Amino acid sequence: MDGPILPPFRTAFGVDFSGAKRAGRTAWVAEVAAAPDGGHLPRLVGLAPLGRLAGDDARGPALAWLVERIRRSENALWAVDAPFGLPIELYDGGWDEQLEVVRAWGGDAYAFGLHCVERARTRCGTMHPRRRTDLEAKTPFDCTHYRIIYQTFHAMRDVVAPLRADAGVCVLPFDWPSLPTARRVVVESCPASVLKRHGLPHRNYKQPAGGRLERFRLRNRQQIARWLEDRCEISRHRRRVMLTDPGGDALDAVLCAVGGLAAVRAADLASVRDDVRYGREGYIFG
Repeated sequence: MDGPILPPFRTAFGVDFSGAKRAGRTAWVAEVAAAPDGGHLPRLVGLAPLGRLAGDDARGPALAWLVERIRRSENALWAVDAPFGLPIELYDGGWDEQLEVVRAWGGDAYAFGLHCVERARTRCGTMHPRRRTDLEAKTPFDCTHYRIIYQTFHAMRDVVAPLRADAGVCVLPFDWPSLPTARRVVVESCPASVLKRHGLPHRNYKQPAGGRLERFRLRNRQQIARWLEDRCEISRHRRRVMLTDPGGDALDAVLCAVGGLAAVRAADLASVRDDVRYGREGYIFG
């Protein structure tokens, strides 16, 4: 069987996702202009907090805006820093069953995380099974960890699930039949995985408490920024934004865009498509 063929991406978006109540404050969106043939250096043309773009920091309006922005994009790759699926140890069916469970859940994300922990303990004797892709990409946490579950829950329920109703959207690695006609492709990425893959500092570059950035954190950010500048044209202004944003969210969004685009283009898509586990629980491009 022939391997999947990607559409000619003209734009790559990186989303440093948040499932917090005020998600728009810490979620960032990076927009990179990318030559469809990959022959030219991509260029960072947009970088802003999601709340500023949406006009509202509250999670509901901010994520609704994100869904509509994805739907309006053309020839675009969207690399999102959030899990799209759960370990197959939790549910015997496919990815559609997982989405339905999340959509039908009556409580909040934290309660869903407790449900997943108890279900994992009962079914496989461990509280936090990892997806295969989490192990391979060396993600910091499993997708039901209390620090990640808000991202997992709200990405699946409020972003990915509604996007599947759009025939022009292909969510990989789940919707391969729609790839040939897709005008926008949505994938999961992970900034920490990008950094680890390329031997870059993956700790001590964030400073969520704010204040003047500590010198050793600034040095780590500068090293990451230099790596990005070898792969993407970045203006002085946007470089300054990446270096001074306290939480490192702006930098993470650019890592998703640049790292996600490179990973999707370099991936053995046929192997990803043919792997049953990836098709049920997800795959990280990064």
